[in-house]
Amino acid sequence: MEKSSGRPILRLIRLTRPVRGRLLVSLVFGVLALGSGVALMGTSAWLISRAAQHPPVLMLMVAIVAVRAFGIGRGVFRYVERLAGHDATFRILADLRARVYERLERLAPAGLPAFRGGDLLARLVDDVDAVQDLYLRTLLPCAVAAVVGGASVGVAWAILPAAGAVLLAALLAAGVAAPWVSAAVARRAERRTADLRGELATHVVDTLHGAPELIAYGAAPARLAEAARIDREFTRATARSAGTAGLGAALSALGGGLAVWGGLATGVPAVRDGSLDGVLLAVVVLLPLAAFEVVNGLPLAAQYLERVRASAARVFAVLDGPEPVRDPDDPARLPEAPHTVQITDLRARWTPDGPWALDGVSLDLPPGRRVAVVGPSGSGKTTLASVLLRFLEPADGRVTLNGTDVRDLAGDDLRTVVGLCAQDAHLFDSTIGENVRLARRSATNAEIRDALRRARLLDWVDALPSGLDTRVGEHGAQVSGGQRQRIALARALLADFPILLLDEPAEHLDTGTADALTADLLEATAGRTTLLVTHRLAGLDAVDEIVVLDRGRIADRGTHAELAARPGLYRTMWDRESTAPAISVP
Repeated sequence: MEKSSGRPILRLIRLTRPVRGRLLVSLVFGVLALGSGVALMGTSAWLISRAAQHPPVLMLMVAIVAVRAFGIGRGVFRYVERLAGHDATFRILADLRARVYERLERLAPAGLPAFRGGDLLARLVDDVDAVQDLYLRTLLPCAVAAVVGGASVGVAWAILPAAGAVLLAALLAAGVAAPWVSAAVARRAERRTADLRGELATHVVDTLHGAPELIAYGAAPARLAEAARIDREFTRATARSAGTAGLGAALSALGGGLAVWGGLATGVPAVRDGSLDGVLLAVVVLLPLAAFEVVNGLPLAAQYLERVRASAARVFAVLDGPEPVRDPDDPARLPEAPHTVQITDLRARWTPDGPWALDGVSLDLPPGRRVAVVGPSGSGKTTLASVLLRFLEPADGRVTLNGTDVRDLAGDDLRTVVGLCAQDAHLFDSTIGENVRLARRSATNAEIRDALRRARLLDWVDALPSGLDTRVGEHGAQVSGGQRQRIALARALLADFPILLLDEPAEHLDTGTADALTADLLEATAGRTTLLVTHRLAGLDAVDEIVVLDRGRIADRGTHAELAARPGLYRTMWDRESTAPAISVP
């Protein structure tokens, strides 16, 4: 996290190292473009004044050619400057956006709840895009203004020192004082604008995702009213930023006008006393008009700097967020199959000061063994799966794969052996076939159909008019909950993980569908090392062992018959489930 307000800017400047050559090209051609503009104005002023004296045409030819060259060169140089500058900036943005995305991948899933979904989208898109203003509208314009402004003052000083001094004072006022005022006024508004942009994005995303519930409960008008309120605040903050830009432009225009009058005030007396050639008076007066082109954008640049600082702070808050799990610098080699997982006195929690989600859990998963982990909500079932997948770091104890501590393995390597079929498995807004093929891009349609068959879904898919090409809708909205879980199971089966974790696969399903899905899951995973995390107990007589968790500790363990026969938490849960009326959704 930043220690000072300037640190995000310095960190963004350090990102320019790979493209500094391109930025230097942009700077050089920017100087040439604006320098050509200033030279065009000065040469034109001299040409007009000298032509009024009707000298021989040959005496004007150099100036005429120079005017043409500066006029053409200005456009050409500007094009090259924009081309090189934007190329360098887009390379920086691509690298920064990739870093943010990779960081989000390392933070997932345990570290993402620190951010809201819509706000994360705003940081990844809007805030990263805002960073380009640092290079294109702040650093390069300021560097060009310093070089060209200094050269313009030097030319004016060489012609008439008093005029040079006036131009220098005016440029400093417009190029330093005006941007400073703009920055001071814009600082709070830009910070507020960045925050409101993220808040509005979060609110809109949440509203769209929860639209059916909002409409069903009549809460949509209040939700829309809240969105309108945030939008009004965002509009007011944006208007304040625009007002600041107008103030900066006004101060710059005022400085330019004063510089012209200053040129007249110093030039006319100099012509009268003979210290300045009358032809050069036009140059002294008109040169500030062109010179001020280099500083006209600096007040806006100062405002962009504040905007970039606010957006960069939000981006670096993601990049600097603590990782729930850190891969070793020199990961161990992944053990060869067959694989055995051994959990010894495992302790884990989600926050450093939070309660223990797991406290002294021990469990063995030799090849082919199937274990079910059951318990009430909050007992630590999902935490156990997260530790096994390296989504959460153990606080104490060990988890080993063939004797190798999983903390010594790269997370991506471990997840080629240990796979997950989660309760909220995500389906992309694509076809059934593409959602299953996600597990293995090279899979053929025959292999996909075989995975669907093992997941007890092939008959349903074949009955669809488009078969594998049937679209499932956003978040699987076009299929039922049970079908969504079976597609996720087919995906896991296609990946052919040696060790499969099934995390509450029957969650949010009606009783009949949940029991049928559990039975099919156990049949599909026969002979495969499986850890089934579930709140449903029906069908668990097919697993080798049942581990009962309560408040992070193992309360009991054994087979279904053993646990159902003796008093304890499992029998209480079984009695409650057995006597509950069956509920099915038509």
